[in-house]
Amino acid sequence: MRATLPLLEVTDFPVIRRKGLETLQVNLGYKCNQRCLHCHVNAGPNRKEMMARETLDLILPVAKSRNVRTLDLTGGAPELHADFRYLVSAARAAGLHVIDRCNLTILFESGQEGLAEFLAEKQVEVVASLPCYSLKNVDNQRGKGVFDKSIAGLQKLNALGYGKPGSGLILNLVYNPQGASLPPDQKLLEADYKRELQRHFGIEFNQLYALANMPIKRFGATLVAKGKFQSYMQLLKDNYQQSNIEQVMCRSLVSVDWQGYLYDCDFNQQLDLPLGGAKRKHLRDLLQEDVNEEPICVADHCYACTAGQGSSCGGAF
Repeated sequence: MRATLPLLEVTDFPVIRRKGLETLQVNLGYKCNQRCLHCHVNAGPNRKEMMARETLDLILPVAKSRNVRTLDLTGGAPELHADFRYLVSAARAAGLHVIDRCNLTILFESGQEGLAEFLAEKQVEVVASLPCYSLKNVDNQRGKGVFDKSIAGLQKLNALGYGKPGSGLILNLVYNPQGASLPPDQKLLEADYKRELQRHFGIEFNQLYALANMPIKRFGATLVAKGKFQSYMQLLKDNYQQSNIEQVMCRSLVSVDWQGYLYDCDFNQQLDLPLGGAKRKHLRDLLQEDVNEEPICVADHCYACTAGQGSSCGGAF
């Protein structure tokens, strides 16, 4: 589903450049136990793409050579990669901060026994998608039964200390709108989430990230099919805020696909727009090459990270 790329390539988005590299965001593969409507990766149970061990073994040498501080693991469901626990253990032993972008239901999949305990033991930050605090909205967006499993997953993580003051175990949640609209104010929404999840389920967490939906892949194709693509793009452009440019994650992050190729962000990865918009580079190139101060490849979808309060992978700025 690259149908939206021709609609995005001609852009008036401003030119931006990289700062210092702090984070490697690695997509371990597109296989997932869920198939969400807003997924910009088109992940699902039938996807076969998974990172080879040879490629995976380049991650830590690259992190060391470029003085990377954070390893951000994503997918699909990154935990479904056979070497997920091996990589996390090695990264933590090397002193890296590790983020697991977890869909929560994966904690109950066959073969994932002890996953929550492993994450807690290794002090991995969990960033968990929960697009609403109501059953109906979550199940509409992510599938029947997902809300109940997600709540059970959060309770399991809480029981291990995640989200609890002073535990050092960070649990952050991610909100996405259900349709072609901007997320509400992140601070106000976070307060709502904390109140409702505590009141009804006894759940605690650290922060909420409110992310705008990207007009690419599955969500972008849905917008095109419904005749809403142009109006959504206009909404993003009308709400562009220049001040958000300084905080977008692409300025300090490199995205790595399951084959080891490099991109300015996870969204560019899905559009096959290589790092800097130039010749494709691979993880092994980062062993020798510095990407600081290089231009970032931009297109119209970049407005989704800079509209309103801004979002990117780390929520509002």
